[in-house]
Amino acid sequence: MLPITVEQVALSVKGNVVPPEDGAVPEGSVANNVVTDSRLIMDGSVFVAIAGENTDGHDYVKDAGVHGAVAAIVDHVVEHADVTQILVPAGSGPRIPTDGMEAPGTVKALGLLARSNIDRRRALDADFSVIGITGSVGKTTTKDLLKALLSQLGETVAPVGSFNNYIGLPLTALQVDADTRYLVAEMGANHIGEIAGLTRIVAPDVAVVLKVGTAHLGEFGSVEGIAQAKSEIVKGLRPGGVAVLNADDPRVSAMSRLAPGRVLWFGGSDREDSVRARDVSVDEFDRPRFMIDDGESDIEVNMGIAGIHNVSNALAAASVARFYGMSLNRVASALGSVRQISPHRMEVAHIKRGDADFTLIDDSFNANPDSLKAGLEGLRGWRSESERQPWRVAVLGAMLELGDDEKRLHHQLGCYAARLGLNAIVVVGSRSDGHLQILAQSMADGAAAAERDASRNTDVGRTPVVVKLVCDVEEADRLVTLMAGEHPGTVVLLKGSHASGLSALARRWSEGRQ
Repeated sequence: MLPITVEQVALSVKGNVVPPEDGAVPEGSVANNVVTDSRLIMDGSVFVAIAGENTDGHDYVKDAGVHGAVAAIVDHVVEHADVTQILVPAGSGPRIPTDGMEAPGTVKALGLLARSNIDRRRALDADFSVIGITGSVGKTTTKDLLKALLSQLGETVAPVGSFNNYIGLPLTALQVDADTRYLVAEMGANHIGEIAGLTRIVAPDVAVVLKVGTAHLGEFGSVEGIAQAKSEIVKGLRPGGVAVLNADDPRVSAMSRLAPGRVLWFGGSDREDSVRARDVSVDEFDRPRFMIDDGESDIEVNMGIAGIHNVSNALAAASVARFYGMSLNRVASALGSVRQISPHRMEVAHIKRGDADFTLIDDSFNANPDSLKAGLEGLRGWRSESERQPWRVAVLGAMLELGDDEKRLHHQLGCYAARLGLNAIVVVGSRSDGHLQILAQSMADGAAAAERDASRNTDVGRTPVVVKLVCDVEEADRLVTLMAGEHPGTVVLLKGSHASGLSALARRWSEGRQ
């Protein structure tokens, strides 16, 4: 964050300064960082008190000064506080805005402060660019790849994990300082109008749209509604801004007419200004290999992360890097050097639990139908270091926000998984959440039905697919550990929505990481 006085903070957020109870506002108080978690307060912090579902940041204002905060942004004055308070109107409506509604209270103030920080950075006599990324799948991986590329060209700020909403995006933008050359901003949405609101906080110079899929289908109502929401990032570009679009997705390519400036393409297109891949394959660990071609030259890329679906994400990142002048040779080298991205995203580890050894593909951060299929395809293509065929287990959790068709979609995905030639499918439900259990049951039923059909219609000697429904991660842990102990060379995919709790299972298994 660029240093800013407490008085300037108040002006930026349209708030009123309330001195600490023991005296006046310390003259010349300067803030150099912003936090919403009281545990992260340090010298020079502005603490933004946000009321969450379980805790209210205002409960921690009283002692903020003791830990070094120079100010706290509040929507009501906290009595007996030892820190300067900046009072903003409380507002109304949900804490996280939806349907284009403006954020209330301190959440709005956080966005205003972030916008001020970006405006002050743009005012400096030094190059600075914002790259916004959206899409139904691939945002975080593309963000990680793009950060790795752009960091070779200049100081780059990007969010940790999936900080992509009205709180996460401003917190990321507030990390920008005078030395920052690039800000990579991930923009997510559950409702139409959210991305438009995010672009009003941080307007991108370059907007990347990856794919229009079925994530949050229940909230948007249709795939067309999802496309409309994703297109808001293109509409929100700064004047003359550049759109980087997926040529392989018709709904994304149609957004080119909304671009205020140049359009760059990635994917299978032969259009001008296109970066594409050919001769795509994967190695024994599902890491993609391909020739990247920008129309002027080509070079081989050997990616360091798993998943053939990440070829498209790599092309998107490469398109941006090429736009900013990075040579294709450096792009290929940088893509090959990325070995780890944000946690729980196609993260590969060797696990030992008791007598069981297995390879874990941890893609448990979240899931939607498109990303689940991609993960399953990666598992199907996994090969062993030895000549022995690996024993492939898919541990799957339910997916939320899929609307009225959610049970049918889960049943279809269960069928899809069972037809891939895997060895076992373990679907994890919930003892405490009936909704998750119903969806898990639908997925398991689909897998079991597809397996029954296959067993009736194929030759004798076919290896059956084991389909199991379990009610919690503890039961999944025991079952998978037993399977891995019986089948050397086991490889396990973890994939489900965040609510399914599979990331907790990944953390448990990672205690046995080798």
